[in-house]
Amino acid sequence: MAIEKGIRFSIEHDDAFPMGLVMVGEVSADNEYQSREDKAQGRPVRQRVDEVTGKRQWKFTATDPGEAKAKRASFEITLLADVQPVPTTAEVMPGMRPVELDGLTAEPKVTGQGEFKYLAYMFRATGFKAAASGSGSAPGGKAARSTAGESSAKAA
Repeated sequence: MAIEKGIRFSIEHDDAFPMGLVMVGEVSADNEYQSREDKAQGRPVRQRVDEVTGKRQWKFTATDPGEAKAKRASFEITLLADVQPVPTTAEVMPGMRPVELDGLTAEPKVTGQGEFKYLAYMFRATGFKAAASGSGSAPGGKAARSTAGESSAKAA
């Protein structure tokens, strides 16, 4: 029995990122590539739509403090939602905030070139988990957890 390419595995945030996850910068629209010709003709920029869920794609850069290799510590995470997701935690440094993801899925992919290929994952989530009231982060730099307002929808 073979697993098809493109399968997304549901995973809990704490299992994927046991030392937490830090969002660097802001959430932005994941737009399709626009060529010079498209720009010259005044074609509008189109936001990507997820093929599986039909939701609009948003992205942000994340850093995993638990990753030992520097070049693998920072990566993009795709958020699937009709409207732009907003982080629920406060910044701990300018442009950096601990976050916890809701509806997290991981899709395996091969990255690198030649003999330096390695297994990596494309992470997608439906949004951010709500922060506990009165606290932007928990000890250890991880975002505080709350079940209030969490979405039960999971990306398939």
